[in-house]
Amino acid sequence: MSSQGHPQRWLILGVICLAQLTVLLDNTVLNVAIPSLTRELHAETSDIQWMINAYSLVQSGLLLTAGSAADRYGRKKMLLTGLALFGIGSLAAGLAGSTGQLIAARAGMGVGGALLMTTTLAVVMQIFTPEEQPKAIGIWAAVNALGFAIGPLLGGFMLNHFWWGAIFLINLPVAALGLVAVVALVPESKNPTGDRPDLPGALLSTIGMASLVFAIISGPEHGWTSGRVLLPAAVASVTLGAFAYWENRIPYPMLDPHFFRDRRFTGAVAGAVLIAFGMGGSLFLLTQHLQFVLGYGPLEAGLRTAPLALTIVALNFTGLSAKWSARLGTPVSIALGMVLMSAGLASIAVLATGGYAGTLLGLLLIGAGGAIASPAMAHAIMSAIPPAKAGVGAGVNGTLAEFGNGLGVAVLGAVLSSSGGLAEGLRSGQLVGAGAVLLGGFVAAALLRRAERADSEMVVA
Repeated sequence: MSSQGHPQRWLILGVICLAQLTVLLDNTVLNVAIPSLTRELHAETSDIQWMINAYSLVQSGLLLTAGSAADRYGRKKMLLTGLALFGIGSLAAGLAGSTGQLIAARAGMGVGGALLMTTTLAVVMQIFTPEEQPKAIGIWAAVNALGFAIGPLLGGFMLNHFWWGAIFLINLPVAALGLVAVVALVPESKNPTGDRPDLPGALLSTIGMASLVFAIISGPEHGWTSGRVLLPAAVASVTLGAFAYWENRIPYPMLDPHFFRDRRFTGAVAGAVLIAFGMGGSLFLLTQHLQFVLGYGPLEAGLRTAPLALTIVALNFTGLSAKWSARLGTPVSIALGMVLMSAGLASIAVLATGGYAGTLLGLLLIGAGGAIASPAMAHAIMSAIPPAKAGVGAGVNGTLAEFGNGLGVAVLGAVLSSSGGLAEGLRSGQLVGAGAVLLGGFVAAALLRRAERADSEMVVA
């Protein structure tokens, strides 16, 4: 690659974003199909939960391992493997004749999804120059928002015209196109030192993260003191503790503990967890508010949340958020973005009971804040990690998003269920989310600012 970046980098980014969009659409499309699956596959509530959770458990458990494999064996190879597995899983899901088959297919798709989520961001860091990386990551992040907005609308359209299996089969032409384009365009890159594979680390991180996410998912329904939560939480504590101990002991760790001594990395990590916590939980509450308080149907509710994603898309695709971030610097960008997001969540909490206007204002503020803060946070995480470990960096970024999102849904869901009424619970939950996002912004900005000062003092010295 030349110092100007890969000559076809913007075309490659388009291919990468297409692969990313497939994974994201699948997460949101399935929620719309729940009534059809219940009716046609005679699915119980527990079956539906496993159809949704099988994918997220496998994906969140494997993100670090997938990123490490991409660094070691080649990011292009793992991107192709991820697309192929996702396509095969989608075909199996679309043709499933029972709930068990569909759950197994969804788990297989989770393996492909983990590989795609880590390799796409790692490849972006390889093909773009440091000056162009913020804009490229902004576009990558905007595609995440686009998947959130389009999923329910596309799912509703497909279910109105076809049978439920079609929501999975639409992935096949996209996966096929992605495979051809990746083979033709994407350059291979991997860790030149070729560290030995850290198999115990991979096993411990996979079991630990999957157990942790399972405990978080199970909490709201089964109770936080139930065996279904406490047992996997205990397994997660033991295995993640063993993972940290093991990574400190070996010469070729999958996740180098020294990363956490970098204030840029720890600041971005703290902010990423809290931004995902506030956003994931608040959007979970918002969909209920639109349907149960304001009385919109699922498709109408989906349309009315679209301004959030469209704001992110507009600001990132035009490069405006990257320009603002370059002018303000990373710490100020993250603080400003999360202040705007927090104000948006508070606006929904305070004004939404008066109708959609207050909600719309909140969505626009959240979208503007997310467009500035999320890419700056992802870039801070990725740039704090050596290029040879870009896959692991992407795995950390994805794991934090999954963990924060799941925790936000669980905690704010608990706030909702413990409140006197639905409207009051939604208001309290949004305010808790706003507080978490605001705290995350200031913690991340303070740590990143200290890291910048330390770096400049070292240069002067």
